[in-house]
Amino acid sequence: MAALKAAVPVLVLLGLCLGPAAAATPLVIWHGMGDSCCNPVSMGYIQKLVEKKIPGIYVLSLKIGSNMIQDMENSFFMNVNDQVREVCSQLAMDPHLQGGYNAMGFSQGGQFLRAVAQRCPAPAMLNLISIGGQHQGVYGFPRCPGESSHLCDWIRKTLDLGAYTKAVQEHLVQAEYWHDPLKEEEYRKNSIFLADINQERGINETYKKNLMALKKFVMVKFLNDTMVDPPISEWFGFYKSGQAKETIPLQETSLYKEDRLGLQEMDKAGKLVFLGVKGDHLHFSEEWFDSTILPFLQ
Repeated sequence: MAALKAAVPVLVLLGLCLGPAAAATPLVIWHGMGDSCCNPVSMGYIQKLVEKKIPGIYVLSLKIGSNMIQDMENSFFMNVNDQVREVCSQLAMDPHLQGGYNAMGFSQGGQFLRAVAQRCPAPAMLNLISIGGQHQGVYGFPRCPGESSHLCDWIRKTLDLGAYTKAVQEHLVQAEYWHDPLKEEEYRKNSIFLADINQERGINETYKKNLMALKKFVMVKFLNDTMVDPPISEWFGFYKSGQAKETIPLQETSLYKEDRLGLQEMDKAGKLVFLGVKGDHLHFSEEWFDSTILPFLQ
């Protein structure tokens, strides 16, 4: 008993020296087109998987709207700039995130979270993981996920008729990252979201500074993607301007060469990570996620 009493002060002192165990960095996730925050087979599954693998982690799965249906509909029809503002407000008011957080976006959620990083530096985004995000936009709409095919048919026709008209830009999410390599001037002038965050109309030094503050910017490309056109947009590449057949990697784009977003500097500093995974859009195994993605969250 005497030995136990003598040991107690030592244990207390040891605890003071070591301090409490470091809490896991919080994670914010944003779903893709036609999905919702809490779908049990998509974002709900990812959230439970992360919580299982990293005990005690706080995961915020973003919901835009008051319920899952509104969240899904807003992924098609709510102005992206308004969505980003709503998310920035959510993050600023969340007490769990004030010390910084990691972010993981799926499909269009990838470029939307990049906009959050560029526009809203507080609280601080530490690492950004883009899984199938279309950072140079899309020029084609092959198909849609799940049960949204009827919407896709309508969206495809709308984009073909006038992606850069004011009404379409303000009310159709996919038009806001539609990038027509045959109409670059029209894209730069009228794209209300992608052309802005990609510095196509001028240099916003704050965007550049905020993005460069990331520790890592991880981009995952699906090597058998039949949904994103062109798939190299997931690695920030795109069609060579003036045609829609030959693609070029990020390093050959003017965005990189002129370093309008700081991507060249980030690349040289080892902050850009390009990952490829076999499979179609957003098709990956739990084993791949565990071994490849989780290390960026721990």
